[in-house]
Amino acid sequence: MKTYSHALTAASFLKPAALSLAAALTLASGQVSAEMQTETIEYEVNGETFTGYMAYDDEADEKRPGVLVVHEWWGHNEFAREQAEKLAASGYTAFALDMYGSGKLAEHPEDAQSFMKEATKDMDQVKARFTAAMALLQQHDSVDSDRIAAQGYCFGGAVVLNMARLGVDLDAVVSYHGALGSPIKAEAGKVQPRIHVYTGGADQMVPSDQVAGLVKEMQDAEADLTLVSFPGVLHSFTNPGADRIAEEFDMPVAYDEDAAARSWEGTMRLYEEVFKD
Repeated sequence: MKTYSHALTAASFLKPAALSLAAALTLASGQVSAEMQTETIEYEVNGETFTGYMAYDDEADEKRPGVLVVHEWWGHNEFAREQAEKLAASGYTAFALDMYGSGKLAEHPEDAQSFMKEATKDMDQVKARFTAAMALLQQHDSVDSDRIAAQGYCFGGAVVLNMARLGVDLDAVVSYHGALGSPIKAEAGKVQPRIHVYTGGADQMVPSDQVAGLVKEMQDAEADLTLVSFPGVLHSFTNPGADRIAEEFDMPVAYDEDAAARSWEGTMRLYEEVFKD
């Protein structure tokens, strides 16, 4: 069986990063239902173009919390956009951001690995791309800029955990089948958000030593961590397309309807608690 690494690594981090943000609605704006609006947004970070996807309910008058969605290692794809739409249907404004750059969508694991390696070669770059998207979300007319969460899948789960480790001002962070190890270690008093981690108990890409290591790290950092491990569940359990990927590329991934539903329900409860008036 082939082995693919989803770990988010970086040789250096915590140096000031120049951030250039020039956002424009460029590709499309569509209406998913009578209330939900979607926008494809092109924006710039350090001279490079990225393409994200905003979803929100335009019939609600009051400002609401915003949620960032960070894609799997394949890149900004339809699955990431669907998660943004689910969040919009639940009363949030969601922005499915782009960590790779416009047009970088992998069709093969080798391409995904290459895109991920380039995107994470420097933690300053990771943080700049994340915070640029966060600023876009905060500036949206429908969003209360003081109430922001982030959730990530696979590669994206590692990204959001590292943003928590770096002290980014978030209310909540949710990692679904994300890599849990990192060269960055959380420090006491620095981790601001409440953290939920959902992982598969049979996930070969997130072994038990990573799970145990994260628990100890977050305990030492006095962070608010909830971790759920689903027995017998493999990597990518939230994505219905995982079974096709497993068959096509001989990868140890699989969709699990129960784990997907329970992790989503847990996420919704978390947001209700952290965003309550």
